[in-house]
Amino acid sequence: MLKSEIRSFYKEKRSGLSPNEIERISSQVTALVRDSFSFKDKYVSLFLPIERQKEINTYGLLEEIIEQGGLPVVAKSNFSDLSMSLFLYESANQLKVNNHGIPEPTGGIEIKAEQLDIVFVPLLGLDKNGFRVGYGKGFYDRLLNLCKPECVFIGLHLFNEFMNVDDLHQNDIALHQCFTPTKKYDF
Repeated sequence: MLKSEIRSFYKEKRSGLSPNEIERISSQVTALVRDSFSFKDKYVSLFLPIERQKEINTYGLLEEIIEQGGLPVVAKSNFSDLSMSLFLYESANQLKVNNHGIPEPTGGIEIKAEQLDIVFVPLLGLDKNGFRVGYGKGFYDRLLNLCKPECVFIGLHLFNEFMNVDDLHQNDIALHQCFTPTKKYDF
């Protein structure tokens, strides 16, 4: 399928999920991640959910990173050049929802992409090789390209399925792992 078709398919599929289903799935995914990683002393970039897009709720994962002694990092999107600035997460008071529905930091201690050890990446769909389909702006492909070689890229998927992506681009970057509600996948 083309990325545009995959986006439409998953946006429609997400629209059928109730808030309770999203919370149940988010808890299942968080539990699998918690059992697979130690975040102690690691810089962990975590996307925060766009509620109107019915994204996976990552606030439980944020709490887990903090409890384990990790260093959570949140991004602020710059829509003029499609880049992201990274900030150490210090408290919920630091966040404000932007016009696109994205909870973002209003400021704080800036972190460079090269410092990241783990990046959790949002996605709508992905293929069996770890290539994801996002919203189409390329924010995360640009960010991942700046990370150190040993940084681990992880997708969080609301569904237990993969699609064939027929229009991969040379700048698309594959994930190393993905967590679904029932399983961890390594690519």
